[in-house]
Amino acid sequence: MNCPMISDLQLFQVYGAMARHAAESQKVSATNVANADAPGFKAGEIESFEAFLSRTMQAGGVDDMMSGFKVGTSGAPADPNGNNVSLEREVFNSAEAMGQHNMALTVYSKSIDLLRTALGKPR
Repeated sequence: MNCPMISDLQLFQVYGAMARHAAESQKVSATNVANADAPGFKAGEIESFEAFLSRTMQAGGVDDMMSGFKVGTSGAPADPNGNNVSLEREVFNSAEAMGQHNMALTVYSKSIDLLRTALGKPR
C-alpha cells in the first residue's frame, strides 16, 4: 500500500508555496529598502500569490508548485534622482508578507495536528 508523504499532500504544497512566497516577498522588500537612496534604482515587485497560483494551476497544477515566483520592476513614479522605492509601500508589503507567512504556518501546524489526531497519535 502506497502512503503519500506529508509533503505530497496538496494542502501542504499550497501552504508551503505560500510560505516561500512570503519569504521571497520579504527579500524583494529588503532589497528595495536597502537601495532606497540609490540614484536610478528601480524597485522590484513580486507577483501576487494569487497570480502565482493561477499561473501554476494553468501550467501543471499542484505538481508545479516548486516553480519560482516572477519578480519584475515596479512601474511606480520615480523621484528626480530616478529612484522609485517607496518606503511606505515596502513597510506595507513587509507587513502583508508577515501575515501571509503566519497564516501558512498556522494552517500547516493545525493540519499536522489534525493528521496526528486522525492517526491516534498524541500531540
